Amino acid sequence: RLWELAAEKAVGGKLLRPRLLVEIHHALSDDAESDPLPPTVLEIAALVEQIHFAFLLHDDIIDGDVLRRGTTNLIGALSTEAHPRIDEEARLHWARSSALLMGDLLLASALLGAARADLASRVRDRLLDVIDRTVTETVAGEHRDVGLADGIIPPDLETILAMTADKTAAYSFELPLRCGAILAGASEDAEAALVDIGRPLGLAYQLQDDLLSVFGEETEHGKDPRSDLREGKVTAIIAFARTTSTWPRIAPLFGSPDLQPGEEADVRDLLRACGAEAFVQQLVDEEIATARALLSTAERSGTLPPTAVDRVARLVDRVQGRRS
Repeated sequence: RLWELAAEKAVGGKLLRPRLLVEIHHALSDDAESDPLPPTVLEIAALVEQIHFAFLLHDDIIDGDVLRRGTTNLIGALSTEAHPRIDEEARLHWARSSALLMGDLLLASALLGAARADLASRVRDRLLDVIDRTVTETVAGEHRDVGLADGIIPPDLETILAMTADKTAAYSFELPLRCGAILAGASEDAEAALVDIGRPLGLAYQLQDDLLSVFGEETEHGKDPRSDLREGKVTAIIAFARTTSTWPRIAPLFGSPDLQPGEEADVRDLLRACGAEAFVQQLVDEEIATARALLSTAERSGTLPPTAVDRVARLVDRVQGRRS
């Protein structure tokens, strides 16, 4: 039942990562548009999405979330399925423990799937190295995120941005771009250029996510609109707000597990008034501009072919115009 329910909850996302892998593979492969997509490419793309879902399960446990994509996540669904005579604390413990174990299974299964892929040994070894490095970076980013939220690590902006890049950019953009390039037999220079572009693009994507989590509409974003504020999640928004004279009015409410809708609206208004929203939006714009500049450099040098430049340019446009 756990496998079945996890499969149900894995469906419904944007499939950003597998789509990105397939698109860049098309763009870097000779005559790829006219040939059937190799089954192994689809397999690796699915494994990348599987890694993403495993991270989501663990992230929901850490954040205490029971909603995702506008509906109950695996934790919420499992706790609802438990017998009503069991108290809420026990039901949530069961549900979170189950999500933790399922995330472990999915990560192990993804790594095993990549190791068994029908690929030349050199290609398979490169993929495994990239996946291994990406998982390590993502875990390090999540670990730092928890340390920031719990006050273990000083919440300076530089540390927060480094955490954000490790936690999201590494596996959401760099991993699928690199895997697609490796599977297409692209040069190491092309792979390196994609990594350079993926880093600021992934950072912009996560900064947008932080903005949407606080200022966006739940109907569009699909997450609890108060979760980041209630959990005391230390983002670039909060790092900036701490430096303003408005912070003493925000601090008593920030991180309150009992934050009410009216109080949440007050905090949102204060964060806007102190300039935190505008500041982080400026950071997003700067990272997008950096990605565009790096793409132009790769185009002028011939490191990336025109087909790949076009695909990445469209990706940058999608990230820049993101609203959910």
